[in-house]
Amino acid sequence: MKAWIGIVFHTIKVFVLFTGCTILFYYGIMWINEEYQNYHRYDAPEGAAVKVSTSYSNEEASWLDRLILFYWIGE
Repeated sequence: MKAWIGIVFHTIKVFVLFTGCTILFYYGIMWINEEYQNYHRYDAPEGAAVKVSTSYSNEEASWLDRLILFYWIGE
């Protein structure tokens, strides 16, 4: 009988520990989400920013030219 009570007690301890860690993890993820929710990644850059990419907009390009460009640039 004493062994049975020990097993139940250890099971309850593991359950409480697992539940506590799960709640702590959940609120940690919620805190990180709140931190980055208001982070504006796509705001216009400030200062002397330079655009580093250009778009390919040749209207006379055939589908084969665009396919070759796709494989050549890798985009």
